[in-house]
Amino acid sequence: MANDRRTLALIAHDGKKADLVAFALYNREKLARYHIIATATTGRLLREKVGLEVEVCLSGPLGGDVQIAARVASGEVHAVFFLVDPLDKHPHDPDIQAVQRVCNVHNVPLATNLATANLIISADAV
Repeated sequence: MANDRRTLALIAHDGKKADLVAFALYNREKLARYHIIATATTGRLLREKVGLEVEVCLSGPLGGDVQIAARVASGEVHAVFFLVDPLDKHPHDPDIQAVQRVCNVHNVPLATNLATANLIISADAV
């Protein structure tokens, strides 16, 4: 867990990973102020392509979404950017819904698209 930095979780479905990398490149300076956690492939891409420090969880389908949901529930995560691909089927859909549900239960900002992520990051609302 980060020292005094707030924690931001970044997750993206395969069809949205390039969008998240582009978002992170554009917002690199702002994102670097946060402790970032991410699911496996997303975290690796953020490290390699953007140069951010990232705490990597499991892959989403292997439990990474659930790991992040647990951290939201325990108050460790202050916002979640989960770029969802609405045009693709996801066998781990219950895990995805768990992240969304726990964010709503604990009143944690949740961006499921770039427009909302941009609003949250530009407003410094995390």
